[in-house]
Amino acid sequence: MAAGGPRLPDTVLFEIFLYLDHADVLSVGLVCQQWRAVARDEFLWKELFYRYYRVSRDVPRHPAAVSWYDEFQRLYDTIPCVEVQALKEHNDQVLHLSFSHSGCLFASCSKDCTVKIWSNELDISLQHSSNMRPYNWSYTQFSQFNSDDSLLLVSGVFVGPHNSSSGEIAVISMENFTLLSRVRNKPYDVFGCWLNETNLISGNLHRIGRITSCSVLWLNNAFQGIESENVNVVKRLFKIQNLNASTIRTVMVADCSRYDSPDLLLDYEEQLAASSTCPVFDLGSDSEEEEAKPKQPPEPAVQELLDAGGVPAEDGLQQFFDDIMGGHMRPAMTDTELETKVAELFVRNRTKPPEPNLLPTDSNSKTKYLIFTTGCLTYSPHQIGIKRILPHQMTTAGPVLGEERRSDEFFDSLDHVIDIHGHIIGMGLSPDHRYLYVNSRAWPRDCVISDPMQPPPIAEEIDLHVFDLKTMKEVKRAL
Repeated sequence: MAAGGPRLPDTVLFEIFLYLDHADVLSVGLVCQQWRAVARDEFLWKELFYRYYRVSRDVPRHPAAVSWYDEFQRLYDTIPCVEVQALKEHNDQVLHLSFSHSGCLFASCSKDCTVKIWSNELDISLQHSSNMRPYNWSYTQFSQFNSDDSLLLVSGVFVGPHNSSSGEIAVISMENFTLLSRVRNKPYDVFGCWLNETNLISGNLHRIGRITSCSVLWLNNAFQGIESENVNVVKRLFKIQNLNASTIRTVMVADCSRYDSPDLLLDYEEQLAASSTCPVFDLGSDSEEEEAKPKQPPEPAVQELLDAGGVPAEDGLQQFFDDIMGGHMRPAMTDTELETKVAELFVRNRTKPPEPNLLPTDSNSKTKYLIFTTGCLTYSPHQIGIKRILPHQMTTAGPVLGEERRSDEFFDSLDHVIDIHGHIIGMGLSPDHRYLYVNSRAWPRDCVISDPMQPPPIAEEIDLHVFDLKTMKEVKRAL
């Protein structure tokens, strides 16, 4: 074996010798000479990679690997194959692990209502444990280190009056493990996330009707210190209307300035195939499916409202209410459909338009995306919402409750929506924030949702979708 290379099993070495000419095997010197030529043969190492690790051949080589030899060596030498330590300090189910950006620390959340911080050395050791039960938490569910690893965000389920479940976010200092602040977070599956080193995003939910609500996303100062009565510790970022019992969940922030990976994590042939088969999402529409299917005419009652003398939406909405209350019109809708249509009419002219030019350029490379799961048809999360965060919005300074918006701009619109057509069960970002990974369980192809409280059945299989946030294209889908 070449010096410094990975040590191979005898069966693999036997296959390598079969690769040589059989007559040359009798000459040890010639074998060694040919071995030096074969040891870095790319075709050989590529074949060994797929056969030895038994992975699908459509799995590409890692972009950082300069050769298949280096890729085989990286996996063989650096991927752990044996259990080196069992950590048994938690006494209930562990729900989440997160690593610091340096890799020196990691945090664990558990149903035992503690968050534990570990030193990730050769011999892993417990550095600190915080019990959140004194703060009326039921369990800890999520954690995230800020970009310089000086603070830890911990999200959990908070039990309020009358056993009502909400969420709360706590910020812990990594210098002395003190609790710096606590922020209410509703619903608890918003989780929360860091926007920058000192500011985090939380959520709140306001019920408008039985299936209609409003999600408000807040920017919070991690320290919550009152330095001055003129300095804000919180600031409202966005206010978004939810239809059909949906809510905003699983918020995360993608930093466009960190894009540094190749255009696609695919082989060249796959790039060509992907460019012809993967949909390009129209940034001006609510989802990629809207452009493909014809626009459906409005319901008769809604059409009558819109055609009533060409009045503005808000005047037509009042006339709609007056007709219903006066018994002049009985809309052919269920109560649920009626509530949804009224909400849509109300928000039509009361939503701030989306920002133009969503895709990042060199001039706005400091742009960040707020990414979350949402929906429009049922409470089951089936869409990914993307909202651009502009530089002036990344601080708690300035207007507190959105005074900069006009009085008729009651809600914020989404800059982009991706419809997954299935139940989203998990999301993650690549280390450079270039790619968004989405796990989902698909709905039947032609399903129709008539009741938002009865989502379609979901597949047993889990699909992985990969979206390139630089182009807003789906670049990979796998089972």
